[in-house]
Amino acid sequence: MIEFDNVTRKYGQKVAVDGLDLMIPPGELFALLGPNGAGKTTTIKMIVGLMRPSSGTVRVCGHDVAHSGRDAARLLGYVPDVPYLYDKLTGREFLQFVAEMFGLESSLAEKRLIQQIDGFRLENFVDDLTESYSHGMKQRLAFAAALIHGPRVLIIDEPMIGLDPRSVRVVKDLLRAQAATGLTIFMSTHLLSIAEEIADRVGVLEQGKLRFLGTINELRRHLATEHTSLEQLYLNLTADSDDQAEPVLPPRTTTDPSAAKERRA
Repeated sequence: MIEFDNVTRKYGQKVAVDGLDLMIPPGELFALLGPNGAGKTTTIKMIVGLMRPSSGTVRVCGHDVAHSGRDAARLLGYVPDVPYLYDKLTGREFLQFVAEMFGLESSLAEKRLIQQIDGFRLENFVDDLTESYSHGMKQRLAFAAALIHGPRVLIIDEPMIGLDPRSVRVVKDLLRAQAATGLTIFMSTHLLSIAEEIADRVGVLEQGKLRFLGTINELRRHLATEHTSLEQLYLNLTADSDDQAEPVLPPRTTTDPSAAKERRA
């Protein structure tokens, strides 16, 4: 559903993403971890077509994002780290606007709108102007808008930033439920506990390079620290090479989607 084929992205002389090879199968909930400046947001922007790779190819559902961006965009939902809404629209009007942009028929649009309002528990504020929303309310509305057209792939940049505990629980439950229906989810996060709780696989990106790719259990087994926290494992992988030798990592493997769903169940 998502494929990076030897993708590099440069900003002048700086290499933000370096030779990334990665494949995400249908129905997988994939979490990309990494410290600030690791290249996570650049990776996401290339998936959604906001940036082009300097070299290599990014594909979504088989479409080359650089050359068939519109075909890819119809199959994508995107939730950025900062939700951008129209302040003078109500939440309901904003969802209707997004549905119309994607060309949904009125009856289907209304059905999807009701589903999203209910699923993200927007009913108490959906008819208020979005300028009055808290950050958490805006983030939940952004999720609803990203899913209203029924995408096959959902891209999320730091989904839990600024959310209160109740909203975090709502989002986690919705992500798991959506992945169970076959939606492919690619998210970046610095909240290690979120990745540990809901992701089928994780990738650790550091200085633009993929340092690890596998399940949480594979990460634990490889470092022989089964009883430690994911936080410590993550710090081990992203430690400054001057302070700690870079760990030898296992071969990159693609998790079988059926096995991923069994783990999630």
